[in-house]
Amino acid sequence: MSNSQDHGKRVVRIEAAAVAALEPRIGAEFVRAVDLLAGAVGRVVVTGMGKSGIIARKIVATMNSTGTPAIFLHPGDAVHGDLGTVQKNDVVICISKSGDSDEIRHLLPVFRKLGVPVIALIGNLRSELAQKSDIVLDASVVEEACPHDLAPTASTTAALVMGDALAVALLQRRHFTKEDFAMFHPGGNLGKQLLLEVDQLMVSGDALPVVREEVSLSDAIVEMTSKRLGATCVVDAGGALTGIITDGDLRRLLQRTTTVGQMRAMDVMSRNPKTVQRTILAATALEQMEHYKITQLIVTNDEHHPVGMVHLHDLVKAGIGPGQTTS
Repeated sequence: MSNSQDHGKRVVRIEAAAVAALEPRIGAEFVRAVDLLAGAVGRVVVTGMGKSGIIARKIVATMNSTGTPAIFLHPGDAVHGDLGTVQKNDVVICISKSGDSDEIRHLLPVFRKLGVPVIALIGNLRSELAQKSDIVLDASVVEEACPHDLAPTASTTAALVMGDALAVALLQRRHFTKEDFAMFHPGGNLGKQLLLEVDQLMVSGDALPVVREEVSLSDAIVEMTSKRLGATCVVDAGGALTGIITDGDLRRLLQRTTTVGQMRAMDVMSRNPKTVQRTILAATALEQMEHYKITQLIVTNDEHHPVGMVHLHDLVKAGIGPGQTTS
């Protein structure tokens, strides 16, 4: 095994051990932190310097996307005016390995004067930050993965995981659902799957292929060809849906006979086609297509009149489909 492989595996072992060591520390202090954050009227202000600041930004992003309003406060900018963003109803999370950086220590008296509670997510339990915080979460590590035990590696991983633990515990405390998540991610694929309705994707109006039962098959084929959906709705004299003719129906017909000149739409159509309401989720429509192995669904109103048609290709194009991920 090459030295590079050895070094890489060593890093993974050290960081995995640092994460595993966090589990027994999830105790009363962690519960107090979740209670405090869940009960906050204001926002969660997360601060950290250097690599800890990068972790702080990630925790802020996770909290915001899971229903906990949060902002990042750069310690350097804070002491030059940005402390004005911190309000008395906020809760502060300070992330620091040493707990003794000048920037963080300068903030503590101001937080205390504002009456803002401070949660320390920290690597040194004997530090000034640990001593002056309301709640202390132990994210210390035995060693960094850096061979010189200098560059923040295992310590930042531990801080990140502890932050994720807080965010997910808050998510569950708030009973945050998939639908809530989608509301914060309307542009992502999960948002589309949970929010996008058939009405927004269906073909309707003059673009919807529709023929009466008594029209000739040739006229029905013209309607199908001109509308380019691979199918046409078939309706009775009152406009109610009675069937559908698809490309597949025509292929199967021509396998049986080529004498189609006298046939009408009603002679060829498949009766009782699958239908959906226009308010159904597009993802649900896709599930029905996959279940019944079809590529179109007819959208009907309360009178069972066709008002639209949604095609599999349009769903996939919109990002609704297997293998889609969130963004």
